[in-house]
Amino acid sequence: MPLTMLTTSIGSPSATIALAVVFLVVSVCVLYHGAVSGVVSAMWRVVLALLIVYIGLLLVFILFQTPDDARYFLTFYDSSLGVSLPERTYAEDCRIYTPDHPDGMFAHFMDKMDIFVTSHLVGWFAKALIVRDVWLLNIVSIAFELLEYTLECQLPNFGECWWDHWILDFAVCNGLGIYFGMLACRYFNLERYHWRELYKIPNLKKSLGHTISFFKFFSVVMLIIIWLLQELNGFYLKTILWIPPNHSINIMRQCLYAFCGAAAIKEIYHFLQSNKTSSIGSNHFSWLVFTALIVETLIVIKFGWEIITIPIPKAAVIGWSAFFVCLSIWAFWKFTYPLKEWPIIGHMLQSSKNNKKKD
Repeated sequence: MPLTMLTTSIGSPSATIALAVVFLVVSVCVLYHGAVSGVVSAMWRVVLALLIVYIGLLLVFILFQTPDDARYFLTFYDSSLGVSLPERTYAEDCRIYTPDHPDGMFAHFMDKMDIFVTSHLVGWFAKALIVRDVWLLNIVSIAFELLEYTLECQLPNFGECWWDHWILDFAVCNGLGIYFGMLACRYFNLERYHWRELYKIPNLKKSLGHTISFFKFFSVVMLIIIWLLQELNGFYLKTILWIPPNHSINIMRQCLYAFCGAAAIKEIYHFLQSNKTSSIGSNHFSWLVFTALIVETLIVIKFGWEIITIPIPKAAVIGWSAFFVCLSIWAFWKFTYPLKEWPIIGHMLQSSKNNKKKD
C-alpha cells in the first residue's frame, strides 16, 4: 500500500539537492584524487565527492529515519516508490524441457532470460576491467553463487534452479563477462593485477617474510569479503526500502561503486605491492568505500532485523564453518609454520627425496 504521510521529519529535498550540488562544485577544486591522476583528475574528484554525498547526505540521513520515513523520502525522487514489493522465487519448477507448457518447450528457461541476464554480463565485464585477475574474479563468482544458496531463506529471489546458478549465471553470464573483460584489458593495455603474487613469501628474513605475506593474504581475503558484502547489501537494501530490481536507484548505486571501486582497487593493490605503510592514510577511495558499506550494513541491520535474523540452514553453517577452518589451517601451514617443517609431513617429504635419489 503506498505511503501517504502528510507530516514527516524528513525536511526539504530541494535543500538537500542544492547542498549536494554546491558540495560537488567545491570538491572539484579542493579534494585530493588519490591514486588516480592525469588529465581527468577533476572527474575523479567529482566521483570522490559523489561518494561522500552518498554517504553523508543519503546513507547517514536514512540511517536515522524510521523505515517508513526512509521509504517515503525515496518517493521525492520517484513517486512510484514506497510500495511493498512482491516476493518472487526462481526455483518453482526447475525443468528445462517442458513439452506440455503453453508458452513453449523451453518456457522455464526463456522465463529466466530477462534483463538480469544482460545486467549479469555487463556487470562482470565491468568487474573484470576493475579487478583484472581471472583467479580472483572466479573466486568471487563462485562464492556469491554459494551465498545465494545460503541466504535464499532470507531473500526469496535468491532461490534459483541449479542450472540457473551454475550454467546461466556462473558459466554463461559471469564467465563470458570475465572473458570479454579480460580481452578488453589486454586490448587497451591496462595494468594487470596479480593478486596471488602479492602474498608469495618474499626473499627477506624468514620470520619477516612470513609476516608480510600473511598480512597480504589476509588483505586479499578481506577484499573478497568486502566485495561480497557490497553485492549482498544491494539485494538487502532494495528489499528493505522497497526499490524494484530494475530501478534507476540500483543502477546509479552500481555505477558509483564501479567508478569508486576501480580507484579503490588500484589504491589497495599498489599499497600491498609497495609495502609502504605510510601510504595507508592516503587511500581515500578505499576508506570511503569501506565507510559506505559499513553505513549500508547498519541500515540493513536496523531496518531489516526481522529478515537477517531468519535462521540459515544448518548445512550451510556447517559448510561455511568447515571452509573457514580449512582456510585457517592452510594459512597457518603456509605463513606461520611451513608445511615442510611439520614433523610427520617433513619426514614424508624427506623420505620422498631420498627415494628419488636412490632411483
